[in-house]
Amino acid sequence: MVTLTLLEPQQKTPLKQWCFENSSVIRVGRAADNHVVLTDSLVSRHHLELRLINSASNGDSWQVISQGTNGTFLNGVLINQCQLPDNSLLQMALGGPILKFQLQEVTPPNSWLQQQMPEISASTAKPVSTAQKSPTLSYTCTHEGNSPSNLFCIHCGQPISVQHQIRHYQVLRTLGQGGMGTTYLAWDAAGLIAGHPQLLVLKQMNANMVKIAKAQELFEREAYTLKSLNHRGIPQYYDFFVEDGKKYLAMELVHGQDLEKRIYTTGPVIPSQAIAWMIQTCDILHYLHSQEPPLIHRDIKPANLMVRNADNRIVVLDFGAVKEIGTAPGTRIGAEGYCAPEQERGQPLTQSDLYAIGPTLIFLLTGENPFKFYRPRGRSFRFEVASVPTITPQLREIIDRSTEPLPRDRYQTAKELAEALSACK
Repeated sequence: MVTLTLLEPQQKTPLKQWCFENSSVIRVGRAADNHVVLTDSLVSRHHLELRLINSASNGDSWQVISQGTNGTFLNGVLINQCQLPDNSLLQMALGGPILKFQLQEVTPPNSWLQQQMPEISASTAKPVSTAQKSPTLSYTCTHEGNSPSNLFCIHCGQPISVQHQIRHYQVLRTLGQGGMGTTYLAWDAAGLIAGHPQLLVLKQMNANMVKIAKAQELFEREAYTLKSLNHRGIPQYYDFFVEDGKKYLAMELVHGQDLEKRIYTTGPVIPSQAIAWMIQTCDILHYLHSQEPPLIHRDIKPANLMVRNADNRIVVLDFGAVKEIGTAPGTRIGAEGYCAPEQERGQPLTQSDLYAIGPTLIFLLTGENPFKFYRPRGRSFRFEVASVPTITPQLREIIDRSTEPLPRDRYQTAKELAEALSACK
């Protein structure tokens, strides 16, 4: 069996996997008629072929034939045609996608897991019911030669370290922790979510939050909202369940960095980049506001806007604060400096999300908390950014209109705001 695994470029963690039995030719490229389709622009329509050149008792032997315009690199070396060693890395163009080639027989998706969790049936491959208990599983791979940053062993392909197991999800590391709950990086070894093993995010609500009705409402709202949405700028919903009195939400892992960390790490960005990101954010907000009834995010801020590594595009995070228009006024939710006045009063509108675009632009272009620029003007407080050299008069006008105290004086739709931003390019 040949296994090809698409790896995340930085961490070399698996993103997707293809398995081929009894195949003599495997084609990889951007065109839909390939066996492995990679949509990256650096990949040619028919980029490379893998060919079986010998099937002997000691195992199969394969060769790679590069046909890509931007070249193919085998373990970092540019090649045209050569034999393909087991466990080798194929990169389609410099900076392009990386595929790991493996020849050894791989463990069937459920068999390894069933050794640890006999409650999972081989025929149905369904998760354990909430009434059943998942055994606690923790182990560390003993193979040598793995980089400290590796999540998976280069020899056996299993996670190097599993902290514990929640149902069929193996927790590899903690991503974040707060009063509300804990976010984990988890591995679905059985491939029960997507049909193949994959990394995902597992959010756990702390047991002590169960007694707090508002905390329960926000956590369940995020799961309910994600399940109903389908947009490339919104993490995909996978699963929601209760285990040992704790609620869990499994969702897509987005490889990237949020705008808050990015700016604090590398500094302010140029106006064209800030504008492009905010146009993408407006596109996602337009999708949310177009739902029936319209959905208001209520917590648009740099920390909730992730830049995906694969395409440098925005993904909106944290849907726990989402509210439907027409529901009863709620409690005040929103970050200081990014929260519209009516939202402060617990009466958010779709224009409240658009308000947050203004201070987010200020942060991206200055690297400073936008509250620093919030000053009295007439009978209200406004953002004063005339002294910021990277904010042009046209962009300053957009920030000013986005953050008008009264919703009726702002841009009325995300589409209208996006068009104004596009005119600044």
